Amino acid sequence: MALEFKMPKLGESVTEGTIGRWLKQPGEELEQYEPMLEVTTDKVDTEVSAPINGTLLEILVPEGETVAVGTVIARLADSDEVASTGASNGATPAASAAPAQGGPANKAPISPAVARLAAEHAIDLRQVPGTGAGGRISKKDIEAFVAARKAGQASSAQPAAATTSPDATPDSTLATAATREVEAELHQALQSGPEALAQADAAAAMKQPQPASGDTLSTAQPQAPAAATLGPDDELVPLSPMRRAIADHMVRSKRTAPHVTTVMEADLSRVVAHRERHKGDFERQGVKLTFTPYFVQAVVAGLQAVPIVNASFGDDGIVMHQRLNIGVAVAIPDGLIVPVIKDADEKSLLGLARAVNDLAERARSRRLQADDTQGGTFTITNHGVSGSLFAMPIINQPQSAILGVGAMQKRVVVVSENGLDALAIRPMCYLSLTFDHRLIDGATADSFLGQVKRTLEQFQ
Repeated sequence: MALEFKMPKLGESVTEGTIGRWLKQPGEELEQYEPMLEVTTDKVDTEVSAPINGTLLEILVPEGETVAVGTVIARLADSDEVASTGASNGATPAASAAPAQGGPANKAPISPAVARLAAEHAIDLRQVPGTGAGGRISKKDIEAFVAARKAGQASSAQPAAATTSPDATPDSTLATAATREVEAELHQALQSGPEALAQADAAAAMKQPQPASGDTLSTAQPQAPAAATLGPDDELVPLSPMRRAIADHMVRSKRTAPHVTTVMEADLSRVVAHRERHKGDFERQGVKLTFTPYFVQAVVAGLQAVPIVNASFGDDGIVMHQRLNIGVAVAIPDGLIVPVIKDADEKSLLGLARAVNDLAERARSRRLQADDTQGGTFTITNHGVSGSLFAMPIINQPQSAILGVGAMQKRVVVVSENGLDALAIRPMCYLSLTFDHRLIDGATADSFLGQVKRTLEQFQ
């Protein structure tokens, strides 16, 4: 009897995972504890090992698909069963035939991500051959269908493209309207439980968009946005799971929260002097002292002075977080990842420096665990490392604010000493705080940022 292999729970607060890459294929032998696949959770890639010695019989969830923890993603056979049934020759069950284009509706389950992607490209899923188990349609199937359609290979399978009036704006196209409608239905279903979500998935994916008022259309289906047209010399690069997660998260954050940014300038003279005096002591303890721990400590002081910035906006009210868990953005080749320093208020400068060193090193070597990126209540992004002076970063939902730290530059400023003004050269940097205006007002944001500024300028 085949063993069902389920999506593992890779962290305390992790509820779903994305199949990043299958390291084994159906028919291949497995050794216990040997890596079998990579799972992406909130931009962290984790290798999942085989639980038994045996054979991978069938892959049920293809690469790129996101499923809930506990979902069956593969079927395995242990070595004893393989030997007794003669399955050691690598034979695997034949996959169900893909539905013919234009045929009846696909009965296989459809994920919310697939439904959204199909709506974005105005695709009738009845015309997409599913390559997954039982004819299941994956993101890769949608992307392949879009590429084929643009190359003219699927012209006979798609109805004639719609034409919009010359005055039509991007917001008036059916693809955008359909996407908003599907997103709303799926969000509502997510709040109602798994049964409602399953029904919404199927309904949203098969929904035929209706023309919006004022649109001029020649057919029922819209043309894909011009910006996405694939030219003869262009290349379609599939989105990695991490890049797709970043894209989804950024769009969701901007749609969810009204973003406002306030900016202040900080004199880092005392921070620079303190670091110069103590970096040798830190190095002797095996710790590299960067400027990041100073900013974390200043943020802790700000959050303690203005607790509402350490809160989240919820449907039933404002959630006031009691722990100060500070996320620190780290740039890696695939994008940006935010490991979290838990209980930052309980750590000294040395403890913060150790945590920053450890998380940054493990992020760059792709050794972070799912829990390392969970539970953050505030985020710091040091965009100044690439030379940027100031920026307006996007809030890391469901947090309420994010601090951007600009490049430190020596500038001529006016200083007052003993009641006299004078010109001085000081190491300065811009601090930009982007906040959720639903629960933080401008004066409150300035109060928080002012405390961060004072902590840095008065550092002892």
